[in-house]
Amino acid sequence: MTETPQPFSVLGLPVHLLEDYSGWLLSRLQHQQGCHVVTLNAEMSIQAERNASLASTIRQADLVIPDGSGVVLYLRILGKSVKRCPGIELAESLLWQAGQLGKSWSVFFYGGKPGVAQTAAEMWQRRVPGLKIAGTQHGYLSPEDEQQLHATLKELQPSIILVGLGVPRQELWIAKNRLLCPKAIWIGVGGSLDIWAGIKSRAPAWLRNNHLEWLYRLYQEPWRWRRMLALPQFAWRALVKNLA
Repeated sequence: MTETPQPFSVLGLPVHLLEDYSGWLLSRLQHQQGCHVVTLNAEMSIQAERNASLASTIRQADLVIPDGSGVVLYLRILGKSVKRCPGIELAESLLWQAGQLGKSWSVFFYGGKPGVAQTAAEMWQRRVPGLKIAGTQHGYLSPEDEQQLHATLKELQPSIILVGLGVPRQELWIAKNRLLCPKAIWIGVGGSLDIWAGIKSRAPAWLRNNHLEWLYRLYQEPWRWRRMLALPQFAWRALVKNLA
């Protein structure tokens, strides 16, 4: 049986610190213990201040990882030795290991525009032939379509469910529906499906390693500038809290 590590507080939200997040999740899979993973960054933290449902969902998640550079730097200020764990890299690690370990674990891709989840799944099937794809579904569903998705998930019982609906929709959707597959690992993966499908690209490694991936995302999607205002807001709150 695996135990959830004690969380550290980042502006009132939990972050769990582990040496090996994917290893911990694989242990959960082996013991058939379901898990909701939240990938916390500065933008989500600021959204949670205004969205009580999101804040509650983050606090109730089984595992909250330090996805964003702002969260990592905040924890380092507190004296915690922590490395950034981007959600896309955690999901990729799980997919690689699930396909290579020869287990009966399967994965379901949900989200994105029509065709994106399917293309992402096909890419992973080529990359890891042993990976079992339970199914895919795009994120533009009518209420009737969503009820059908619920029935599909309940029947298939995939082991890993990757949800790319964007923040906070994906977190709230997982919290509401995770009991459909109580033994599954559920992860909100944001725009990862677009990257795997070849629609978008990740920042170069030198930008990621210098905590500047957000700048590349702004370059790709300039319409996000209003959302990026969360970064200085987070930095200011972190500074005030640590000087208080």
